[in-house]
Amino acid sequence: MIQPKDRLLFLLELLNRETDEEHPITVAEIIERLNAEDFTATRKTVAKDIDTLLAHGVDVVCNKSRQNKYFIGNRAFELPELTLLVDAVQAAKFISVKQSRKLIEKLSALTSIHHADRLNRQLYVEKQVKSVNEKVFYTVDLLQTAIQTKRQVTFQYFEYTAAKKKVLKHGGQVYAFSPYALLWNNDSYYALGFSESHGKVVSFRVDRMSNPKLTELAAAPKPKDFRVEEYNKSVFSMYDEETRTVTLCCENSLMKSIIDRFGTKVKTTVVDKEHFSAMVEVSVSPTFFGWVVGFGGRMEIVAPEDVAERYLNLLRGIVGG
Repeated sequence: MIQPKDRLLFLLELLNRETDEEHPITVAEIIERLNAEDFTATRKTVAKDIDTLLAHGVDVVCNKSRQNKYFIGNRAFELPELTLLVDAVQAAKFISVKQSRKLIEKLSALTSIHHADRLNRQLYVEKQVKSVNEKVFYTVDLLQTAIQTKRQVTFQYFEYTAAKKKVLKHGGQVYAFSPYALLWNNDSYYALGFSESHGKVVSFRVDRMSNPKLTELAAAPKPKDFRVEEYNKSVFSMYDEETRTVTLCCENSLMKSIIDRFGTKVKTTVVDKEHFSAMVEVSVSPTFFGWVVGFGGRMEIVAPEDVAERYLNLLRGIVGG
């Protein structure tokens, strides 16, 4: 026997999935849909059910006219918020194409079918550079558990040969690792923590971890000066090299690039009408030098002297002199 609560749940689902501000539904249409599902419905029962939904915090908006029309107003996520989340899922390299589609499907279910169509029309996930590791979510959950319980994890790490063949790094070495945080950088997901084999805090790409396991061993304690935000600003590569304070001389047009990379609190000084200097904490590595080269001479390393010399030697090697 159909109960009134069943009718109420159907009405809630109907409003959630098929209505929004641009697509309201009339009382007559609601009654027709309810009767089609063998629910007894009249204008009086519909009004009573809508009052019940309103009393329980559901934002059912009524456009009063000759035929009252109803739709769901405020939702847990508005369309611009869902669009942002869908874009983030599409851009995230660590999420495979298959997982991206599943996540976007779940996000689309949080709005009306009409807005869901808008989200789906914007999909370009197959054209993105995506991970091939389908076990990323499992790995993330394992790492989160390790962080919360302060335990070590072990895993192997893979890379690619020149023939694009996936192989385990260092002959299948098993890394013992104490994760401290998960870090999203350049659309990739990294685990940040202490590596026993490196003897220091390093980062690993989560989607390149293989055979991760949670151990019962206590994690290595965090260094007292460890700050995730500071590490995020200084890291330019998967394995960070020596971190140094470097002074850059930049054309004024590059201020946005400096702020994008190091934040608004970066220390800068006006040099002349066309240039400024910036003191930044970076991991002095080929990847950092490549970042500087990418500005085509509009950015120079001026200090410390040994870092500047390493950079110049790299440039000489590139131009063959």
